[in-house]
Formats: sequence, structure tokens, C-alpha cells
Amino acid sequence: MHKVTSHGCSCFLLYFCMKFDKQETAMRIHEKMKVRTVAGENIVVMPDGGDTDITKVVALNASALLLYNALQGRDFELEEAAQILADQYSISGTQALSDARAWVDDMKRNGLIVG
Repeated sequence: MHKVTSHGCSCFLLYFCMKFDKQETAMRIHEKMKVRTVAGENIVVMPDGGDTDITKVVALNASALLLYNALQGRDFELEEAAQILADQYSISGTQALSDARAWVDDMKRNGLIVG
């Protein structure tokens, strides 16, 4: 571990606290999630898994599909999703982070992201 000192004070403890104080944790797109294209629309089809025969269907816009394709099958953090949006659409980091957070919130609300 690299230890940085300034005026005799150790800064690695501050870094440690900041790193583990993050509100966002690693997430993963639900493994049962399947994207299908129906009548030109990208939709997520996910079986409910309960005793009833209910299937959840959620439409994805182009940005949501971009994030799905880039992040499926692995753990990711909010900042990674934001970077993908910033790179693809040439938007500011602030806007990308806001958009990524909205995507994650929507996906979690629909049970499509775990973690």
C-alpha cells in the first residue's frame, strides 16, 4: 500500500474511508433477463418465477439497450455505466451520471438489476 504523507499526517486513512463510504456498490443485470426485438421495439422478457404464470415485459430505449449490451454478464458500478453513456453520446460526466442513475433506478424498480 502506498502511503502519502503531508505535514506528518497520513492520508491513506482518508482515502480508505472515502473508498468504502461509496453509496453505490457492484451491481449485475439479472441473469434471467432476455432482450427480444418485437415489432421494432427492444423489450425485456423476464419470467416472474412465482407460482403464477406471469411474465414481466419492459421496453428499452436505445441508451438502455446500449448499457444492457455493454454490462450484461458481469458486475459493474454506476460510474462504468455513466462512462459508457458519456463516450457514446459525448455528454458531460454530470449528465452521464444522472442518466446512468436514472437507468439503474428504473432497472432496479423493475427487478432487472440485482445488487
